[in-house]
Amino acid sequence: MEERGTTTGVRERPAAETAGGGGRSRRVERIMSAINREPLTAPHRTRNDTVLAVGVAVLAVAIALMGGEGTWPDPLGWTLLLTAHVPLVWRRRHPVVVLLGVAACVAPYHGLDNNHALPIPATLLALYTVAATGTVRRTLLTGVAVLGPTVIINGLTNPKGALEFLRISGWIIAVLFIGIDVRYYRRYVASIVERAERAERTREEEARRRVVEERLRIARDLHDLLAHSITLIGVQASVAAHVLTADPERLDRTAVAQALDDIAGTCRTARGELRTTLEVLRAHDAVVEVGGDLGAGSGSGAGSASVSGFVSGSGSEDMRGPLPGIDGLAGLAESGRVAGAKVELSVRADGIPPSVGAAAYRIVQEALTNAVRHGGREDLTVRVGLWTADGALRVSVSDDGTGGSADADGGAGPSDGTPGFGLVGMRERARSVGGTLDAGPGPAEGFEVTATLPLPREDGTR
Repeated sequence: MEERGTTTGVRERPAAETAGGGGRSRRVERIMSAINREPLTAPHRTRNDTVLAVGVAVLAVAIALMGGEGTWPDPLGWTLLLTAHVPLVWRRRHPVVVLLGVAACVAPYHGLDNNHALPIPATLLALYTVAATGTVRRTLLTGVAVLGPTVIINGLTNPKGALEFLRISGWIIAVLFIGIDVRYYRRYVASIVERAERAERTREEEARRRVVEERLRIARDLHDLLAHSITLIGVQASVAAHVLTADPERLDRTAVAQALDDIAGTCRTARGELRTTLEVLRAHDAVVEVGGDLGAGSGSGAGSASVSGFVSGSGSEDMRGPLPGIDGLAGLAESGRVAGAKVELSVRADGIPPSVGAAAYRIVQEALTNAVRHGGREDLTVRVGLWTADGALRVSVSDDGTGGSADADGGAGPSDGTPGFGLVGMRERARSVGGTLDAGPGPAEGFEVTATLPLPREDGTR
């Protein structure tokens, strides 16, 4: 029969083979989980140790039935042998006490010259538990304490059995070293798991932090966009209203039409920028929705990875679209002139990185909006200057208006005097690129905003 293949050319395995492989894989995982589990905190340890103690006792009986060297135990010997397996039920809770209990039963058993091979499994299990759950010092002291009586008993019962003594000592030392090795292996696995969990928590915290930063960035963009556009629309609407009411008999239709055209242009510009920002939000919602679907099917890690993919790396920069820069300052100056202010723009800077240029653009936009809103003069003059000096981009926006106190107190608050977030947003813009910003009354009159935005050096640092 011809085998059916997938699109990748890999043969489809029968369901029974797949199920068998999965069953073996799960059994291997359970075995490795039992080995790696900390014995002192393992679930159902008393139940499991009870089963183990019964199994070791059955093994001792099986060794006796198979015969071999040694005297068949008498009733007292059988009582001591089986009693020695009872403390193994609590071997992980009190390993040293269990070892002493086993030794208390095994020592008279050997003294009665019974079959010396039968108690070996129980004794080695108790020794292994002490080594796997305690410190190296305790394990070494236990080894010395066990080997001493063993040497004495072996010397009394078999003075010429030097080979037997070496064999017994070798088993004891080997079991102790296996217990120490397993203990260190479990600690190593626990440290790896802890580091992985800590790294996962760090990634999740970083993803949440970046999501918060992204939301704050969008909030700043919306604030700057709406504050600037609404301020210009308000000023232009005031111009149109003034023309309509100043001299109704000699209505200047051209001025009114120009003011309305300026309002329409400002609305179109604001609508375009607002659409770009909302597209970023919609893309964010789509990525989070896909991440949630993945997380529902394959665990929370998929969802966290999707969020991390949105808020980190170059992907988020792509969804933001082109950042505004110093090339757009001419448009800001023109919008200020349309609003009735005289804007003097001077730019002496080339090769500004996009992040620094975007911060400078938003600072100038907010400062110009504040000047137009709070200037308080019809012949307001706003001077905007950008230049590079000492490895930084210097930004200066000053006006000769009379609204300096309002800016200093509220910072881009609305015209009713309610404090806003203008100065706070400008300082955040400056800090986002490692810079500083100062704002306050000018040296002679008006209000002045100055910012210093460091430029990246050749090595990538600021």
